[in-house]
Amino acid sequence: MILVNTDYISGQELEMLGLVKGSTIQSKNVGKDITQSFKTLVGGELKAYTEMMNEARALATKRMVSEAEALGADAIVNVRYASAAVMQGAAEVMAYGTAVRFL
Repeated sequence: MILVNTDYISGQELEMLGLVKGSTIQSKNVGKDITQSFKTLVGGELKAYTEMMNEARALATKRMVSEAEALGADAIVNVRYASAAVMQGAAEVMAYGTAVRFL
């Protein structure tokens, strides 16, 4: 599956199949939450949260691709990501784009 953040794929004619999306809500365990809150006192990267967001993006992307494959898509164009805090220590990540088939 080809994923691009442009509205075209060079050299391909595309048939639009529709919007596809995938999402997940992720959180870290209480222990990680506490250790990361201490990190905010001294500054620096919150590696546990970086890891959590990377995992969330990967899962949201996988779910978006599965939805596109079910439509018979060859690619997804205009891929975008959005995230929002759902509660302290938990975030929703959504991946979305337009499923297309090559002509």
